[in-house]
Amino acid sequence: MSGSDNAENVSENTAPASSAAQHLAEVVAERLARHLTDVVICPGSRNAPLSLALLARDDIRVHTRIDERSAAFAALGMARVTHRHVGVVTTSGSAVANTWPAVVESRYSHTPLAIISADRPERLVGTGASQTIEQPGIFGAYAATTQVAAVGDEEGIDKRFAQDFTVHINVAFDAPLLGDALPQQTGERHQLPPVVPATQRAGMVDYGEVEVDLSRNTLVIAGDEAWEVAGLEDVPTIAEPTAPAPYHPVHPAAAHIFRKAQVSANDYVVNTKVEQVICVGHPTLHRDVMALVTDPDIDFVTLSRTADFTNFRGASARRGTRVKVTGEPTKEWLRICEGVSSVGANAVREVLEDDSFGFTGLHVAAAVADTLALDDAFFVGASNPVRDAALVGLPFGGVDTYSPRGAAGIDGSVAQAVGVALATQSLHPDAPRAPRTIALVGDVTFLHDVGGLLIGPDERRPENLTIVVANDNGGGIFETLEQGGEAFRAGFDKAFGTPHGVDIAALAEAYGHDYRRADSAQELLDTLAELKEMSPGITIVEARTKRDTLRALHAKLAEVVGK
Repeated sequence: MSGSDNAENVSENTAPASSAAQHLAEVVAERLARHLTDVVICPGSRNAPLSLALLARDDIRVHTRIDERSAAFAALGMARVTHRHVGVVTTSGSAVANTWPAVVESRYSHTPLAIISADRPERLVGTGASQTIEQPGIFGAYAATTQVAAVGDEEGIDKRFAQDFTVHINVAFDAPLLGDALPQQTGERHQLPPVVPATQRAGMVDYGEVEVDLSRNTLVIAGDEAWEVAGLEDVPTIAEPTAPAPYHPVHPAAAHIFRKAQVSANDYVVNTKVEQVICVGHPTLHRDVMALVTDPDIDFVTLSRTADFTNFRGASARRGTRVKVTGEPTKEWLRICEGVSSVGANAVREVLEDDSFGFTGLHVAAAVADTLALDDAFFVGASNPVRDAALVGLPFGGVDTYSPRGAAGIDGSVAQAVGVALATQSLHPDAPRAPRTIALVGDVTFLHDVGGLLIGPDERRPENLTIVVANDNGGGIFETLEQGGEAFRAGFDKAFGTPHGVDIAALAEAYGHDYRRADSAQELLDTLAELKEMSPGITIVEARTKRDTLRALHAKLAEVVGK
């Protein structure tokens, strides 16, 4: 929250029955109602006329958050589910800047988001007026600004929503901000509009058709934003957790095998070299998978429906949105891919059954995966959790999985999980019980956005959200990276491990949410099975894990899969 605006002059304290600012706000609110079903407002003075105008509309659901950063990420979480813009209304000054991280994630994940910032009139910019900064263009290349300073300017709003995933509307309100009364209620009672087909959504692009011969040894690599591409249904696929579940899944832990010309299996030689990789969406998780994308000896096709492509190969890559296929995968290639996938899956199971590693984040991901059910929504945080989720077998058919894979940061993950839960339950308003949303995050990710748990008592709240926190008391992912090696241990905890010792139970109590603790995989399974039958609102489940065995665990996994 950025605080209250100071008075510009005495006239701000003597508002007439109505004001130009209030009228402009009502006009802008009416225009926004054509594009938004939900907005998140933040308290402030300069945005007061717009906040009140939105509250007076029966066709927009209004949520309130104290902190603009959490508000923006909660909106982003809702938008991930609805595929519609969700608005965030802020006051002027640094309040707008607090939405920057969510704007970056919106831009790179192509998730609709609309920042509607209140501003001072242009004549006050550069004068030293309180909470006055250069707001037009504040988001640079990430979101163009539509400036609204008077009635008539709002017509540009329609164009912005029609064209862009990430929208910035900057509305300059002059004093006096308010009149003597609240705006009159208006707009028809809220009804969710029809879902817009993916190909018709703002910002979608069709790059045309690419010809591919599937009789060649072919793999699909499906990342975030992947979709079911007609013609590729029967191609073996390495799919990240947020991609559609493939018919012929290939386990990512064994991806390196496809770069080898041959491997020996049961006294005979198998030709495992992939000839052609088709990338769909934006894969980011596994180095061995990305090595297939960058290998110059493998032909590369990349498909996208947005302005961005995953392409490290430059002009040698073939780009498109659709494929025209000839041939089909050979039975031998399908058997090879199935065998390679079994190698990866079996290696993970072997590692999970090795008691010497103790209770780790990978065990937590396995327990969560084992309790996911049809029609659940699953939010998985960046860093280790999303990689662990991939290793234990996600994606699953019938489970909607969301993860911040645009910029792939840990920012705002708790608020996004809350937003996913709110949007998921809003899609089923007549259900006797809210659909379950389960989130899996690491402890650093959880603490980085613990403010996302702050939801006022009169606000719409998740009715069935379980947040599992894999708490290894620090940055477990760095244990598995280069800086986790023995040569760097002296400075490891200070720079990377960053142990914190936070009492998560006390945090849960402070924010008014239920709390459970699990110290083993079985305790976690039992807890999740119990919560599966309940709708307690928000429950935080702390899984007390260890990270000092992670490096050895991943070394063992590499050994078992033959790296």
